[in-house]
Amino acid sequence: MNESTSSFEILRAYLLARASISEEEMDFIRTMFRPAALRSGEFLQRAGTVAKDAAFVARGCLRTYVIDAKGKEHIVQFSPETWWVADSVSLASGTPSDYFIEAIEDSDLLLIDTPSHEAVTERVPGYASGHRQGLQRRAAAQNERIVSAISASANDRYLRFLEIYPSLATRVPQWMVASYLGVTPETVSRIRRKLARK
Repeated sequence: MNESTSSFEILRAYLLARASISEEEMDFIRTMFRPAALRSGEFLQRAGTVAKDAAFVARGCLRTYVIDAKGKEHIVQFSPETWWVADSVSLASGTPSDYFIEAIEDSDLLLIDTPSHEAVTERVPGYASGHRQGLQRRAAAQNERIVSAISASANDRYLRFLEIYPSLATRVPQWMVASYLGVTPETVSRIRRKLARK
């Protein structure tokens, strides 16, 4: 099984777990995606460029971040396996993105451009349903992050991070977790030590 086939099999399993899709429909979906591989440190997208594709992460992990006026990075989202990642605003409007999307592990992706996505959504209702569920998960994670940044303690923010991204605590560098949570790496270290003692 080559890399593109195995990546598509991951997408196939993801969609079939969420919707009913025929073999004929699945064959059509396959023709709409392009496989891509990113090495750790390579970019799917850079701020200032117009987004061309949405990506389904078959293997690996990406991070979406912005850089503020002082040059500091702020991680907005992680996208591990079976997450969708894209700048929806840039895709829809054709305006330059504010976001960098970078692989933090070697990653296998399936890319789909807007016309292809619209074609699949119109022709395959099950795909539309499965994709919508993935976007709802992403939106829920972003909303949760905003609310917790405003009102939750650092400890509660870290526990929520573990709920949203259960596989990432040991995969993502501590400074990235801290950036996502809006705390210092020392705070993350202190929280981890405290939890380890329980």
